[in-house]
Amino acid sequence: MQKYSPAGSEKERPTLSRLDVLCAILSGIMLTASFPPGKLQWMAWFALVPLLKSLKNGLPSLNFRLGFIAGISHYLTLIYWIVEVLGRYGNLNTFVSFIPLLLLCLYLSLFPAFFAALTTLLRDSRFFLLLMSSSWVGLEYLRAKLLTGFPWCLLGYTQYDYPHLIQIADLGGVYGVSFLIVLINGLVYRCLFQSHERRRRFLEWESLITVLLLGGTLLYGQYRLSYERTGKAHRQWVKALIVQGNIDQSIKWSPGYQSETMRIYQDLSRAVYDFNGNLIIWPETSVPFFFQDEVRFWPQLFSLTKKSGAVLVFGSPAYKQIGGKTKYYNRAFLMTPEGEPPKYYDKVHLVPFGEYIPLKKILFFLNRLVPAAGDFEAGDKIAPLNHRDLSLGILICFEAIFPELSRAHTRSGAHILVNLTNDAWFGMTSAPYQHLSMAVFRAVENRRPMIRAANTGFSAFIRPTGEIVALSGLFSQEVLRSSVPIGESPLTFYTLFGDVFTFSVMVISLIKILSSLWHRRIDTR
Repeated sequence: MQKYSPAGSEKERPTLSRLDVLCAILSGIMLTASFPPGKLQWMAWFALVPLLKSLKNGLPSLNFRLGFIAGISHYLTLIYWIVEVLGRYGNLNTFVSFIPLLLLCLYLSLFPAFFAALTTLLRDSRFFLLLMSSSWVGLEYLRAKLLTGFPWCLLGYTQYDYPHLIQIADLGGVYGVSFLIVLINGLVYRCLFQSHERRRRFLEWESLITVLLLGGTLLYGQYRLSYERTGKAHRQWVKALIVQGNIDQSIKWSPGYQSETMRIYQDLSRAVYDFNGNLIIWPETSVPFFFQDEVRFWPQLFSLTKKSGAVLVFGSPAYKQIGGKTKYYNRAFLMTPEGEPPKYYDKVHLVPFGEYIPLKKILFFLNRLVPAAGDFEAGDKIAPLNHRDLSLGILICFEAIFPELSRAHTRSGAHILVNLTNDAWFGMTSAPYQHLSMAVFRAVENRRPMIRAANTGFSAFIRPTGEIVALSGLFSQEVLRSSVPIGESPLTFYTLFGDVFTFSVMVISLIKILSSLWHRRIDTR
């Protein structure tokens, strides 16, 4: 006698409805809208609700697809600017430049896809919201580490402009803010869409925990802001200048424009001598040639530092001859008024496709965007640049999106984090706004001020609270001035212990996921 099998029934062959797909797409678009340059940060607190509503109980494979759809709609609209960069500066046509964007988005979309599938396994668990938020944070952390890492626009960065909410970053990093946002999304979802009975049982515990965590976050934020604003944390101040030259990227590397570039930066620096600054910061590759070879410019820069009485920090490409081979570096130099030999820091985390081509044999048709003499090499150490009482932790370009680099500089004694960047590559897109939002968190995590010098904007002075006290415009020639605290603030919990919070919630959620999978296997026997 043949056994009855319901495999042919419609119930056992679920498909994605049009409404489910639309809900997933809506979540992806709402997530993108939560990030700058828009002013819709509040949308992040319920952007995941449509996706959660579309998920089906007991169907992780189907929900994986829904999460993937949400991811694709999010990342294609978030990092669309890659096409602009590759097209304008990589000399690729629109179709070819879309391929790397699509490949990257397909990869990144795996993370919300796994989040949706894991949410299915956790949905009937006690403390579901905490476990769901933990799984999101764990996946963000993996995204920040796998394949050299791409932690661009993690969910917590949406709140960069809300100082009271982001102070907890000195405890759990940006991941702590992401955790809270997902938690609130889950609370909104359960309040709106769960049955009355399940909602009543849920509200007894998880809503109380969620409210307590949100309230604790706001209270801690108020405490930290009040403490930092009193000035008790800082006893010394440095007068600093940021010079934003606004050099057109299309002519920046032209040998015939080198002297003009140097003139622009020197004239802008001299124009504010009356400020009596102690520190002058020029952007990444503001000296667009091998400074180590161009001795004709050395007297000019030494004269600038001597007459201003200020330390000068600037970016320039550099090279070394090692084993008969020439290796190139993206370097930051520090020059002193005393005329000492320049100190330098070499960038340790390079930009894929910008400073080197990963998987060269496969992606042979892509060119680097930086027109220097060869692929860059990563620096071999992370160490601040020091002069007297100044200790500067240098972050070149997108090194500012990697928390571990800022932590390493701060643990090594850096009083100020200095981000030299050249966001001209991004053009008039949302990328410069996104890049700035991530730099804010490095200041809060380590309780160190951030000086951000960009070729075309955004240049900024950022307090240890993450508040932006001076901000340049995009594609404008400007000089920003501010006093920067360099007092001996104690190292924060996050600086000392890193992602302990993230590791903890990852382990807890992983244990629960494995337990759920084990029980599902037993139930299907």
